[in-house]
Amino acid sequence: MSDSTRSIGDTVDSVTAGSVSVETSSDAVSDAQLLAGTVAAVKAAGSALRERFGGVVPYRTREELMSALAANDEAALDVLRPRLTALRPGARWVEEELAGGALPPGEWWVVDPAEGNVNHLHGLPEWGVTATLVRENQPVLTAVHLPLTGETYTAVEGGGAQLDGRPLRVSPTADLALALVATSQARPDEAEAVTRRIGSSITAMLLDALVVRTSVPATLHLLNVAAGRMDAFWQFAGARADLLPGALLVQEAGGRVSDAEGRPWTTDSESLLAAAPGVHADAVATLSR
Repeated sequence: MSDSTRSIGDTVDSVTAGSVSVETSSDAVSDAQLLAGTVAAVKAAGSALRERFGGVVPYRTREELMSALAANDEAALDVLRPRLTALRPGARWVEEELAGGALPPGEWWVVDPAEGNVNHLHGLPEWGVTATLVRENQPVLTAVHLPLTGETYTAVEGGGAQLDGRPLRVSPTADLALALVATSQARPDEAEAVTRRIGSSITAMLLDALVVRTSVPATLHLLNVAAGRMDAFWQFAGARADLLPGALLVQEAGGRVSDAEGRPWTTDSESLLAAAPGVHADAVATLSR
């Protein structure tokens, strides 16, 4: 199992080179068994959110918006928390879904009970439920459920990424000029410097890539990179719950995960770039201009 100093980017190179094999140790078996329970938990929470989904939820003030977002979170957490706690009673729980940075030692559940919550409130279909087990600051398993399509994306460290049991693989695209890429914003109240960096990066990618998509949430873009439907995703700043599930899925699907400058990505990084290996270096060059 990973030691606490290894970043997810360090693992990516060995996965891409085909040198990582599925572990057969008791820890790996335990994680595979935990994944089944995690999938059941996110599916149950997704059902609760699907029952709440419909037309646009009106709000006139920020307070009303935050109250509506919290109601969705609480409905899903009421399902997720007891199920995940029962799976791993010793794992602690990240209470703030927008928090970033390194976690203290040990095991943690990092969840986004309503990833794409704003979309849910606006009657848009791009939302889901995520749960990731983090051990010594490394994501070791994740499950992402999209209730409206019924799709469930899963990954176990060293065991590959899957969509409903079918293996995922990143795209073979090797030319950024032919690539479909995407970015997202971590939160609506970003610092001005981050917002300007996002804008300049979009401009740079519009010059170099085939098509640039900009929308939330980050996880759904990362799912598409892992599935080979898109070629790269980047984001500046961001919360653990936004990025950990998709970073593990892309890694396990054979992709490259780094920061925007090409350095190994950790939860302390100020940016993330997840890409097919064939376009990763060019994407780094574009984002570094």
